[in-house]
Amino acid sequence: MDYENNNWIWERVYYYPYVFGCFMVTAALLGLSTSFFGGIGVHLPLPCSLSNFGIFHKKKSGKRRVRVYMDGCFDLMHYGHANALRQAKALGDELVVGLVSDEEILANKGPPVLSMEERLALVSGLKWVDEVITEAPYAITEEFLNRLFHEYKIDYVIHGDDPCLLPDGTDAYAAAKRAGRYKQIKRTEGVSSTDIVGRIMTSLRDPKVCEDHNGTDEKPQAENRSKSSHISQFLPTSRRIVQFSDGKAPGPNARVVYIDGAFDLFHAGHVEILKRARELGDFLLIGIHSDKTVSEHRGNRYPIMHLHERSLSVLACRHVDEVIIGAPWQITKDMITTFNISAVVHGTVAEKSLHSESDPYEVPISMGIFHLLQSPKDITTTSVAQRIMANHEAYMKRNAKKTLSEQRYYEEKIYVSGE
Repeated sequence: MDYENNNWIWERVYYYPYVFGCFMVTAALLGLSTSFFGGIGVHLPLPCSLSNFGIFHKKKSGKRRVRVYMDGCFDLMHYGHANALRQAKALGDELVVGLVSDEEILANKGPPVLSMEERLALVSGLKWVDEVITEAPYAITEEFLNRLFHEYKIDYVIHGDDPCLLPDGTDAYAAAKRAGRYKQIKRTEGVSSTDIVGRIMTSLRDPKVCEDHNGTDEKPQAENRSKSSHISQFLPTSRRIVQFSDGKAPGPNARVVYIDGAFDLFHAGHVEILKRARELGDFLLIGIHSDKTVSEHRGNRYPIMHLHERSLSVLACRHVDEVIIGAPWQITKDMITTFNISAVVHGTVAEKSLHSESDPYEVPISMGIFHLLQSPKDITTTSVAQRIMANHEAYMKRNAKKTLSEQRYYEEKIYVSGE
């Protein structure tokens, strides 16, 4: 039988394998019966024959995976970025991320806070990202779109429902829309890089605070009032936490590794130390300190991001298995037993505590399960904040422009269904 000329037959074989299988088994049995009574026997080893011809697997093996593309600056990576990439991944099988170059960010938005290397570590560290294209253009031109379609085999370009305009006022995704290869996702409410820069500049207005925040004086009332305009608008839900969580528990014999911290302004240093911690065991458990605990030990200007925001940023990291939301400062024997912790680790680069109290790692040290890990990077939350405060005027101008566009977005905002 000619396969190509009888394609309709094999289409039905593919979609109705059980019916076809039953038919062939019946035919085989009838043949065997005929053979038993002296007729012509049918000797067809059904499973082997069909699999050898590849009938049942032809379409399944030939189906190409859907590749989707989403680009961005991903400067000051936050849970809104992570949620956008999570939604993008849900629209395909493989997610390719375009990382805009430092030069393009400077030309279109102002100076980036994080370098390309740091932004690459953050994006690559997300659990939903399969591939990263560095030095991506800010605007998707016809030429770059053709590269995406032919060189990178991209099926769809993804972006949020908020407008992305070039300096001349044109739509940055117009070419993808004209090609019919554009899909939209829902923007994550309550956070943006502009908002975070605003929080930093308001909370750490005095650059000296970033260099040496050993004092515990209360902030002036005027500063407290100004900070109120940058209070997080994020409304956490249990569903969002479930979406970010893998929902897997460690096995009974798993080696559980524990590391704790504030994880404020989640950065490349966090990603690298979590990667090293994960390599020490089978399951990585992260303890995230409460806002109150962070303020007590880091100063009342911290944290910049509140507990649930920090928890989602950590959960989005591919090296993390589970988090304790509001972990205690002191690690107790009961806690180690409850979570079956085999190793407690801490990086060599970390923010200093304001108080010279007892060591929070005293118990795991006494049990011989504490390990000090060499931090691959010297970046900290404070050093990130210092970069912004050191270039205060440039970020003030950048934020003033972005704030107006965000205000227009919220004024004209309509409901968009999505995840």
